[in-house]
Amino acid sequence: MTQTLKNVAQGPTVEDLNHRSREILRHIVEAFVETGAPIGSRTLSRRLGMTLSPATIRNVMADLEDLGLLLARHTSAGRLPTDLGLRLFVHGILEHGNLTQEERQHIESECAVSGKGLPQILEQASTMLSALSHCAGLVVAPKVEAPLKHIEFVALGPGRALVVMVTADGVVENRVIDVPMGMPASSLVEATNYLTARLVGRTLAEAARNIRGELTAQRAELDELTGKVVEQGLAVWAGEEKSGALIVRGQAQLLEDVTALEDLERIRQLFSALETKEALLRLLDLAETAEGVQIFIGAENDLFGLAGCSLIIAPYANSAQQLVGAIGVIGPTRIDYARIIPMVDYTAKVIGRLVG
Repeated sequence: MTQTLKNVAQGPTVEDLNHRSREILRHIVEAFVETGAPIGSRTLSRRLGMTLSPATIRNVMADLEDLGLLLARHTSAGRLPTDLGLRLFVHGILEHGNLTQEERQHIESECAVSGKGLPQILEQASTMLSALSHCAGLVVAPKVEAPLKHIEFVALGPGRALVVMVTADGVVENRVIDVPMGMPASSLVEATNYLTARLVGRTLAEAARNIRGELTAQRAELDELTGKVVEQGLAVWAGEEKSGALIVRGQAQLLEDVTALEDLERIRQLFSALETKEALLRLLDLAETAEGVQIFIGAENDLFGLAGCSLIIAPYANSAQQLVGAIGVIGPTRIDYARIIPMVDYTAKVIGRLVG
């Protein structure tokens, strides 16, 4: 399967290694993906069918270590691939094929959620990728730019209301907002009517500019409570209009590979970073710089290097071939790259068709 993979790493390339070194690096990485543990020369010799002696393998491993591709936590405890070694393997040695027809059909059926809007489809896709990859699924959703068709406020309880917004192309957004305590239901109706008269047929950016001007000039037409609801409803989307929305599912999958409290803290820091708008915009930038699947391993990307994780991400485009978002997975550096890369690639293509 041909992939466009972004490789920004500096260091030795696969051409710098002879066949023997490539094979030994490949077996060390495959053992690391399987177990997460170092592998020694005797075990490697058995995996290679005794074609090389343990002494020969030790010499090759020492050379790979000098190149920065392997590391030894203890002198006699075997070797592990470094982030650089993993990157060289993924971009130069790894072979991965097409998904089976059954796997393709499963992805298509999971993404094609009947009767649901795009946000629900993207959420389902993120959940599906998490389940299939045993990693955290991640989707950067497209920004809302289509003209609006409908907006409505629905009371949920004291101090809370649901905002339902429908765009002209059928995308449905539901958000919960805070409203003043004790606000009468009539204020929600009034806010709905006020926004409906001014939003329909306009994009959110266009409507927000006009409405904010009116709110300043026409306070007499709205009581204070209704004005606060209108402003809250606008803020829910206006604050996200440039960057879209980030959907992450399956965070608990990352915790299965945690072996120490410090690892747990790094995972927490990762998801704290993902919650910021800056991190979201950086993800979009990553996806925008290449045509196909991009892979960032460990410290290659500062956002994920902190947590010792890898990111496999692919952009998806609409029918006009405009980039509107990205989808991928975050997992430990020893994730099954051969299986997950084509999975992410195909899911991005399916989502692109559904975006239209």
